Amino acid sequence: MDKVLIDTDVILDFLFDRKPFSQEAAQILSWCETGQIQGFVTSIMLSNIYYLLRKTARHEKVIEHLKMLMNIIDVLTTHKNAVLEALNSEFKDFEDALQNFSAQNDPDIKVIITRNIKDYKTSNLAIMEPETYISLVKLSES
Repeated sequence: MDKVLIDTDVILDFLFDRKPFSQEAAQILSWCETGQIQGFVTSIMLSNIYYLLRKTARHEKVIEHLKMLMNIIDVLTTHKNAVLEALNSEFKDFEDALQNFSAQNDPDIKVIITRNIKDYKTSNLAIMEPETYISLVKLSES
C-alpha cells in the first residue's frame, strides 16, 4: 500500500468541489477510505484547511468536515528535525518546506500529491499531480 502526503490544494479541491479537480481529489480520498492507499496530512495543513473553510461555513460544519477527513487519512508528526531542515532548505515557501520534510522524515512516504508541483521542485520525494498518480495506480493494477 502506498503512503502519500496529500497536499492542501487537493483536499480543498474535494471539500470546495472545485471543478475539474474535485473528481481526482475524490478518487484519491476514496482510495484512502478503502485502504488502497494511506493518505497523510500535517497538522499545519489541517489548520489552514479549517481557516479557509471557516470563511464559507459555520464552525460546526467545518469541524464535521475535518472529522470526516480524519476518518480516512492520518496526520504526520512534524518533528524538530523537519522544522530545522525546512528553515535551512531552498524552498521558497516555509509551509511547503515543513510539509515536505515532515513527509520526507517518514521513510514509508515516497510521494506528495499536489497540483502545485513547482512548489516542491527541490524535494527528494516523488511529486505528482493527482491525475498522474491516479494513472500510475490504475496502470499498476492492470
